[in-house]
Amino acid sequence: MPWRECSVMEERLRFVARLLEGEGMSEVCRAFGISRKTGYKIFNRYRQEGLEALCDRSRRPVRYANQLPGQIERLIVETKREKPHWGARKIRELLIRKLAGDVRIPAKSTVHATLDRHGLVSQARKRNRANKAMGTPLSQAVEPNDLWCADFKGEFKLGNGCYCYPLTVTDQASRYLLACEALESTKETPVIETFVRLFKERGLPAAIRSDNGLPFASPNGLYNLSRLSVWWLRLGISLERIKPGKPQQNGRHERMHLTLKKEATRPAGMNALQQQARFDDFMSEFNAERPHEGIGMKVPAQLYIASSRPYSGLPELIYPFHDKDIMVTACGRVCMHRKKINISTVLAGQRLGITEVDDGIWLVSFMHYDLGYIDLEQRTLQTIDNPFGTRLSPMS
Repeated sequence: MPWRECSVMEERLRFVARLLEGEGMSEVCRAFGISRKTGYKIFNRYRQEGLEALCDRSRRPVRYANQLPGQIERLIVETKREKPHWGARKIRELLIRKLAGDVRIPAKSTVHATLDRHGLVSQARKRNRANKAMGTPLSQAVEPNDLWCADFKGEFKLGNGCYCYPLTVTDQASRYLLACEALESTKETPVIETFVRLFKERGLPAAIRSDNGLPFASPNGLYNLSRLSVWWLRLGISLERIKPGKPQQNGRHERMHLTLKKEATRPAGMNALQQQARFDDFMSEFNAERPHEGIGMKVPAQLYIASSRPYSGLPELIYPFHDKDIMVTACGRVCMHRKKINISTVLAGQRLGITEVDDGIWLVSFMHYDLGYIDLEQRTLQTIDNPFGTRLSPMS
């Protein structure tokens, strides 16, 4: 049985008291219905910090980059302005002297990120402050391949009981329906395979617009990046994202979905092959026969031409203005000075540029985007204001 409802503090006191009376750890843990690991954690906390350590602790993560106490942030900024040549390490040491025992002292990387946010780090670039999925500025496509729009039309059940997830891609300027694939899921691998085929046939667009859902973006990825969006960036394709809950920002594409639903999914095919045949027929009619009012009653095939930018695989990543480069492992880490630091699995296999900006503080970049600061002492990546809050252009 786990801790009783009466009082966590009381239960912990009783637990520790029995250990102090000489009972064995295994026996006491069984009596309280907890694991030996938890038991040792409580007892060690008591031995190190006394009775106060038995009080229930907040499980809220401490994220100084996003929510540094106001008085601490002001002290950091004021110190930097008074002593402009001091770096994060010296300023943190001053905080320790002034505040030790009163508050938790932020890490060096947090101090550096605070200075960066206030424009007090000369090497830092200006960044948009949006850390959540907020959408990006949206462009107006003038020529074919200026902007492609990608989305998944809502899934539906086929005659055999399996679900179909239609992946659709259109050219914004010409309304040309580039792809309509009957996929079995929204997983990244088949989506990437679809885009490889499409890029080989049509070349590369200047930008791709999508929503903030999988696989185009990832709520768990660093700055909402996904493997798919990282791959697009590597190919030199700018990313545009509509605001969450605003499908009208991709209105032309959504209008095509309404027509697709009426004419190619009711009734649904018996299996994925039959459904793909219906999608192929729909694409032929949509592109070559159906007049579109938005383009002067022409058909998209009259306006669309393939891109002049051929697909030839990923270009090499180089960082001539960084101290050195480093590879992200398959588990999303980098190894520096025999220390492993978590970055993000969406960047696995990618090469990053790193530059030491202060003693033990390294600025980490992917392409020309600054991702944050590695604090070697803390073995963490301290994220900063979202570098992808504006239109995600690898060409800027």
